[in-house]
Amino acid sequence: MLYKFKSKVTGDVIMLQANGQHMLEIIGKHSTSEPSIKGILLPEQMPQAMQALKEAVQREEAQQQEAITQAQAENLPVPHFEAISLRQRTLPFMDMIRQCLKTKEAITWGV
Repeated sequence: MLYKFKSKVTGDVIMLQANGQHMLEIIGKHSTSEPSIKGILLPEQMPQAMQALKEAVQREEAQQQEAITQAQAENLPVPHFEAISLRQRTLPFMDMIRQCLKTKEAITWGV
């Protein structure tokens, strides 16, 4: 399944289900107890969503750097991470949020 994020001012952002759910979890719009197959991100919620995404990217990068440093200190092989980082995955969605925030347009999604 795919998540399709839509707005009136941008092209669609399409993500595989796991990646779309991860984005929604980060911005507080999805949880196992409250799955979000369809939904809306209102302009007034967008600054908080942007901040949450930025913080998640920073956390991931700090954790990866810490794992590399620890492996090097212990003379272990450097750990491997996903080929596509969270920073790369969030970029199209964050661009969409920025553009929608400027024009005060909502983002909707569905599976």
